[in-house]
Amino acid sequence: MTPLRAKMIKAMKMRGFAERTHQSYLAAVTDLARYYRRSPECLSVAEVNGYFEYLVTERKLAATSCWLSFNGIRFLYVDVLGWPKTDLAIALPKRPQRIPQLLTRAEVARILAACRHPDYRMMLTLDYGCGLRLSELLALKVDHIDGERRLLRVEQGKGAKDRLVPLSPTLLEQLRDYWRCYRPREWLFPGRVPGRALSPTSLQKVYTRVKHQAQVRKVGGIHALRHAYATHLLEAGLPVHRLQRLMVSGPI
Repeated sequence: MTPLRAKMIKAMKMRGFAERTHQSYLAAVTDLARYYRRSPECLSVAEVNGYFEYLVTERKLAATSCWLSFNGIRFLYVDVLGWPKTDLAIALPKRPQRIPQLLTRAEVARILAACRHPDYRMMLTLDYGCGLRLSELLALKVDHIDGERRLLRVEQGKGAKDRLVPLSPTLLEQLRDYWRCYRPREWLFPGRVPGRALSPTSLQKVYTRVKHQAQVRKVGGIHALRHAYATHLLEAGLPVHRLQRLMVSGPI
């Protein structure tokens, strides 16, 4: 590991960045170094700006990909190497603002019914039943379930905040059936590599497939389950301030 990489990792850890952010930022800087075949420390402002022109005009990356790369590279130069922010005032394509189309209760039920694998069906059911982000779902551990109080503890969600989410009696019983069947030890949804959680790509692919099988044509990935959870609770009469606590942080 180079000293610059170690310095960048330390800076991200000090700020409490998620592991996926570590991977994304490091990949962006690695691609920059490969392009010039030199350490990023040796590049000029003009060269860094030129790299983004290459991404947009020659590689024709989507706006979202350009911004992901920019965020990682800007962190290196501004937060790690101390460049002025104005040096990286780069014009990039606007990111498209797409809001997932809201799933009805019937559509959610069809999606879950179309999932034939009990373990993946449990993941999608819990995702919708507790309004979890994908990263939060995959980070769950067995001891995060408080069966006595019927609560799910979400640790270090977005913004490094913990929160408690209630589990319905039906959902809790489904989790107990899942545990009796698979007997997970540490991670609630372990991956193929021992000691690691399931990768996000696996569940995203499953969701896309079962949504198609359920003949649900609305735009949106697995995050649509979280949107549906919030909207359906509001429709059922839950006050907005309580919903905010369930979705973001804090006690119930």
